[in-house]
Amino acid sequence: ANLTDANLTDANLTDANLTDANLSNANLTGATLTNVILSNANLTGATLANTDLSGVTLTGATWSNTTCPDGYVTNNGC
Repeated sequence: ANLTDANLTDANLTDANLTDANLSNANLTGATLTNVILSNANLTGATLANTDLSGVTLTGATWSNTTCPDGYVTNNGC
């Protein structure tokens, strides 16, 4: 899925399979990503502030200038 620049603020994506998704610069502030599969997803520039990452699979995800749930910006994963 190409979700580049998507505004997913407060979205409930529980149990979604977003393998290989492009979430570059996507705004996921406050989203619920419980049990979401984000294997090989591109999270470059994505904002995950206040996002629930419980049970998320992030194997092979790309991190660059990504804002984590706690507000920390990382290039290495949240």
